[in-house]
Amino acid sequence: MSAAEMVSEKPGRRAQAKAANRAAILEAARRVFARLGYDATSVRDIIRETDLAAGTFYNYFRSKEDIFEAISDDSAKRFRPRLQAIQNEARSFEDYIKGAYLAYFSFLAEEAETFKQGDGPPNTPIGTRVDTPEVQAVFVEIRSHLDDMVRRGDAPPVDTSFQTAAAIGIARDLGEQMLHRTPLNPRAAADFAVTLFLGGLTAVAESDRHRQAD
Repeated sequence: MSAAEMVSEKPGRRAQAKAANRAAILEAARRVFARLGYDATSVRDIIRETDLAAGTFYNYFRSKEDIFEAISDDSAKRFRPRLQAIQNEARSFEDYIKGAYLAYFSFLAEEAETFKQGDGPPNTPIGTRVDTPEVQAVFVEIRSHLDDMVRRGDAPPVDTSFQTAAAIGIARDLGEQMLHRTPLNPRAAADFAVTLFLGGLTAVAESDRHRQAD
């Protein structure tokens, strides 16, 4: 191996090691959050769950809040392709809403089964932090999908920013409740969310029509 190849290989190995350490911290944090709950978890708890030294941990994250934000972003990033697939396959506005809710609650259930340990309720962060870049990107993506459907006349002509906020709010709160139930039932959560959202949206659209007519 030439000197140039050795120089280029070292940074590559370093980057891989850094990525592996970061992933190990996030995976450990998910397990600890699931086992203890976010409020009861300390940075020391997370470090003990890894094979890393405390100094190594602080090279990646300053606090458990930073870790929680990173997990939120990671979850949202992995969920976005599913959301795009729903958009591509949906034949109607109702298809999109049904597919999106079922995909979200199914994703939550998969996350919970992967990281839950002990007897406590799982604590899956996706959607909990709404100010992270990837979670904001999910909001923008959903609103863009709704804008397209409203323009085509496939969805009620109701404020899409409010629609998106309502849809995400329902998903987040119902998802939290679903995660506290045994067994987890994404289908039941999705059916309830769809009925609540579409029924409320119909009422809002009807109210708007009456106001415009007066």
